[in-house]
Amino acid sequence: MADLPFVPLPEAFLTAPIAHRALHDLGAGRPENSRAAMQAAVEAGYGIEIDVQLSSDGVAMIFHDYDLGRLTAERGAVAQRSTAELSAIPLKGGSEGIPTLAEGFALVAGRVPLLIEIKDQSGALAAGPDALERAVAQALVGYAGPVAVMSFNPHAVAAFGALRPDLPRGLTTEEFTAEDWGLVPAATRERLSTIPDYAATGASFLSHGVRDLAMPRVVELKAEGARILCWTVRSAAQEAQARQVAENITFEGYTPAP
Repeated sequence: MADLPFVPLPEAFLTAPIAHRALHDLGAGRPENSRAAMQAAVEAGYGIEIDVQLSSDGVAMIFHDYDLGRLTAERGAVAQRSTAELSAIPLKGGSEGIPTLAEGFALVAGRVPLLIEIKDQSGALAAGPDALERAVAQALVGYAGPVAVMSFNPHAVAAFGALRPDLPRGLTTEEFTAEDWGLVPAATRERLSTIPDYAATGASFLSHGVRDLAMPRVVELKAEGARILCWTVRSAAQEAQARQVAENITFEGYTPAP
C-alpha cells in the first residue's frame, strides 16, 4: 500500500452532527439510507452519512447490507441485482426503491456535508477488485458539495484515494471483535484494531466506534492532527461523553442540537 497524499477534512464535517444512514425514522416513513431520510436531514441542517454497495452492473447504490433481507421484502445479495432491479425494490417502512449514489448527490446538491462509507466487498477486509471505488468515483464526477469517503477496509480507502487523490478520506475503525467481525481472520482483526494504515491511506480523519473512543491509538492520532468523528451516538448523555474525544458525532435515534 503506497503512501497517498493527505487531504484535510473540510470544517463543514466538524460543525453540525451527522445523521447515521441519514435522518431515518421508520415511524415517519423514512427508512435508513432512503431519499426521504436524506431530505429530512437536509431540511434539519444535519450532515449525512450513507453507505454504498455495488449493483451487478457496476453502479454504486445507497444501501448498508450485503443482503436485501433486513431492509426489503426481497432476499439475496445486492451485488446479484441490476441497478434497475434494485431501484424497483421498495425499502421496508417506505414507498421508495433503493437509490443510486448519483440520485443521492442530486438530492443533497451540496447543501450539507455528505460522508460516504464504502462497504467492504472482499468479505474479509482484504484487498480486492476496486469496482465499487470506481463506481463511487464515477458518481462523484461534477459534484461540488462537501464530501468525504471512508471505509473499514483500508484497501478500499487506498483504492479510492488512487482514483480521487483530491478528495478527503478516512478510516472507519473500532475494536474489531470476533463477535462483530467473525468472518474476518483473527490476525487481520488484531492488526486493524491498532489502526496501522492511517498514514499510508492518506487519511485525514477517523470515524471510530463510540464505545472505545478513549483507546490510546485514537488519542495519539488526534494529537498528531487527525480529525476524530465517532459512530453511533444514541443519546444526549452518550454525546456529551463522546465529545470529550470526538470533534463531531454520527447519531441516530434522538435529536441533537444541529
